[in-house]
Amino acid sequence: MIHDRHFTRAEAQALLPALETLLGELRTAKDSLTDEEAHRALSEAAGGNGGGAEGRRVGQAFLRVRELLGTIQEMGVVVRDIDSGLVDFPAMLEGREVYLCWRSGEQGVDHWHDLEAGFGGRVPLD
Repeated sequence: MIHDRHFTRAEAQALLPALETLLGELRTAKDSLTDEEAHRALSEAAGGNGGGAEGRRVGQAFLRVRELLGTIQEMGVVVRDIDSGLVDFPAMLEGREVYLCWRSGEQGVDHWHDLEAGFGGRVPLD
């Protein structure tokens, strides 16, 4: 077994509202890190004072990304893709460890896949 915690479908389902919020915040923080204008300003200012306000903004965004990822991981959820909000819930299905798979915007936890399969190997639960 890879994971210590395994979710039932109902347990995973119950986390979706909180995950939607956390993943939205995570995308916002990540977007701050990838903002071209912030990086340009940081690069130009870094030689003199370590980045000033832009450096703080990027640093704060990095810390926020790390904090949010930690929060989600502490829940036992595996983040696969921040932009699409793709996450996996470790689970047991027919005596073997699998992932229940969900992506932001989907109505519910309705798919699963083998540990090695990834999103492309998703199979409907029903």
